[in-house]
Amino acid sequence: QVQLVESGGGLVQAGGSLRLSCAASGRTFSSTVMGWFRQAPGKERELVAAISSSGSSTYYTDSVKDRFTITRDNAKNTVYLQMNTLKPEDTAVYFCAVDSLSSWIRFRQDQYDYWGQGTQVTVSS
Repeated sequence: QVQLVESGGGLVQAGGSLRLSCAASGRTFSSTVMGWFRQAPGKERELVAAISSSGSSTYYTDSVKDRFTITRDNAKNTVYLQMNTLKPEDTAVYFCAVDSLSSWIRFRQDQYDYWGQGTQVTVSS
């Protein structure tokens, strides 16, 4: 059974940092794209960052560029999201997801076939 387990969310003041982790089990994800989505109350889920299977290619939505960094450790089947200079508008539930059918980054949530349960990130002003 495939499982994605996120950790590292919490409450932080604006300007602070958090590091999210997503540990995958049940199969090897080294040949898949991994991504982080987020969903704020009343808003649609959006792709925040994604990383190719080798880690050589990354994507960031404009609002997090130069603040967030996505990395992966294929030996540990884990993907990370380092979030710096957090803003109140970053408040959301963050979801780890895997696109097991593509080696290049895709952007629609329906293209990601495995999902974690989500972790809450709250940034206070």
